[in-house]
Amino acid sequence: MAFLSSSFFLLLLSISAASFSSSMAAAAASPSFQTLDTNTHFFNPKLPPNSLSSSKKFEGSSDFVNLRYHMGPVLSSSPINIYLIWYGKWSVSQKLLVKDFLLSISPTDPRRAAPSPSVSQWWQTVSLYTDQTGANVSRSVVIAGEHSDLHHSHGTDLTRLSIQKVIATAVRSAPFPVDHRNGMFLVLTSQDVTMQDFCRAVCGFHYFTFPSMVGYTLPYAWVGHSGKQCPEQCAYPFAVPAYMAGGGPSALSPPNRDIALDGMISVIGHELAEVASNPLVNAWYAGEDPTAPTEIGDLCEGLYGTGGGGGYIGQVMRDGEGRTFNVNGRNGRKFLLQWLWSPVLKACAGPNALD
Repeated sequence: MAFLSSSFFLLLLSISAASFSSSMAAAAASPSFQTLDTNTHFFNPKLPPNSLSSSKKFEGSSDFVNLRYHMGPVLSSSPINIYLIWYGKWSVSQKLLVKDFLLSISPTDPRRAAPSPSVSQWWQTVSLYTDQTGANVSRSVVIAGEHSDLHHSHGTDLTRLSIQKVIATAVRSAPFPVDHRNGMFLVLTSQDVTMQDFCRAVCGFHYFTFPSMVGYTLPYAWVGHSGKQCPEQCAYPFAVPAYMAGGGPSALSPPNRDIALDGMISVIGHELAEVASNPLVNAWYAGEDPTAPTEIGDLCEGLYGTGGGGGYIGQVMRDGEGRTFNVNGRNGRKFLLQWLWSPVLKACAGPNALD
């Protein structure tokens, strides 16, 4: 449910799996689509050479994972309508980066689709999840509306409950439609906004709105801007905690030259995947406590490529300028997205897997 801090996910990864989907990395980016990086190569920023097994997997165990379906809905109606709420001040370039990521999930023109491995291929893992009727999570995601709350209508110190007041204000002001079948809110708070548990325990979270607060029940996700507050937790691995400085690699170079926003993109992806597969917190999760579920993003937190697990992010890609990524998006964008738990493989999976 919540994207956790890096200090916690190192413990989580030591008991979770790092298994992988069918190889897709051999499909190199076509020069006709490649607009930024023409000298891409794979590298593993944490593992020494020859440390991978013959199957290219870092040893781990998935025996403890019991992801189950609890009979609730998934976001199966097409398209999934995202209603964006920009809380605080955001630059045009920051908004474009986030929107390019969201619109990369389901490109509208196949002729201009991003080269493999792509964001849309990453979302294919999410689309494997079904509801009790057998309907899959939708492959189509669109930005259905936007609202900017430039003047912090509910202050700069928010709580998990007051974020619903932010949504209620946006619903009245936009106005956003009552979209019970397809809709979800995505609230992004600017760098001057603090949030309950932000940095200490979460980088993002999702839940559903209360009729008493917003007027009806709809899923939503919140993600905070970590640029000034805690990049070493919420923009990892583009910033690293001080306790890791002596025993690991330096921070990786972000694919879009923005540590905070590139870190946010992975958190946004994590939360969207969990909203789609568990929108009302009664569908897909592990554990017996629905108030603290372990979901498809939580199970793979900190894992970005083959050879990951036990605190290693795995084998990813680096362009000719040293920027790190593992998927391609629209308009030549690159992103580093964490892997997700596959219900078919019963393992973490991503389109940049080497085996």
